[in-house]
Amino acid sequence: MTTETTPVDISTGITLTDGAAAKVAALLAQEGRDDLYLRVAVQPGGCSGLRYQLYFDDRNQDGDIFRSFGSVRVAVDKMSDPYLMGATIDFVDTIEKQGFTIDNPNAQGSCACGDSFN
Repeated sequence: MTTETTPVDISTGITLTDGAAAKVAALLAQEGRDDLYLRVAVQPGGCSGLRYQLYFDDRNQDGDIFRSFGSVRVAVDKMSDPYLMGATIDFVDTIEKQGFTIDNPNAQGSCACGDSFN
């Protein structure tokens, strides 16, 4: 008797909301270069042990994982990808706050300033 299991795809990596993708596209248009993409990385540091980095990049690293959201390309290095599985990047623009936010189901805790997680 054989039993087959069907893999369940819980997450395909990070997600950019439409608002975040539009903001990134606008920022890229201001740069005037079509060879840049958004790099999202997790680095050691911050009060809680890990911190996010978001920046424009034109370099490819060995093992980069690319995802497209409309005209926006996002790169995640192979070491950061497991930490970002299921994370959603949004852009908020309210009277209280403006900037990119990351909702990460893998983060077990964060510091008071919200700049780092564990």
